[in-house]
Amino acid sequence: MYRVEDKYRMSERDLYLLQSRLKIVLDTDANAVDGYTITSVYFDDLFDSHLQDTIDGNRMREKYRIRIYNGSFDVIKLEVKYKRNNRVKKQSAGITYEQMCELMDGRCIEDEEPSLDSPITLFNTAIRKRGLRPKVIVEYDRTAYVFEPGNVRITLDRNLRASDQMEVFERGGKLYYEYPQEPERVLEVKYDEFLPGFIAGILELGNMNQTSYSKYRLCREIKGE
Repeated sequence: MYRVEDKYRMSERDLYLLQSRLKIVLDTDANAVDGYTITSVYFDDLFDSHLQDTIDGNRMREKYRIRIYNGSFDVIKLEVKYKRNNRVKKQSAGITYEQMCELMDGRCIEDEEPSLDSPITLFNTAIRKRGLRPKVIVEYDRTAYVFEPGNVRITLDRNLRASDQMEVFERGGKLYYEYPQEPERVLEVKYDEFLPGFIAGILELGNMNQTSYSKYRLCREIKGE
């Protein structure tokens, strides 16, 4: 199912103001009340097709990534994210550390139930046919708020940074990160079909500018790729 995903670049002042409002009326993410760090390894093919789709502003595009939380390999997610205009759909599956290393080394992994809805199948196919390989490591700090009706999820992301130390990441070492010239702060608003009016009112700060923001593209630019 595709969901609406709207993104807004914001100042630290506005993000702080918004967070002070949200925490009064919405629940924080039950798995990370005090926020959490997301580290994603983004993949692309031999022609950097996914990066080029983003640069060109194509309305239909996709991204392949491996994601961990708070620097831990306890939970590793393999994800394929599709974007159609401002709607997104994500296919996700849990994988082991050994499987993660195989994919990052450009090798296919065992696929017990091949399906076009399976991120494992999609990764394996892209590795074989398009030379899919890891390109950049994207990390940032997130605070998340949820509202069950409408499946609303609002996230506030700070401290975006980029690295290309794939081998260090694989062995769980400390990464060296590079940051954009100006600090990046992004609000993401995600919901199924409707956004309740009271939440829309909370989000209205008067100077919010919607953007087609891509963390993947920005981090590739940070690394000069």
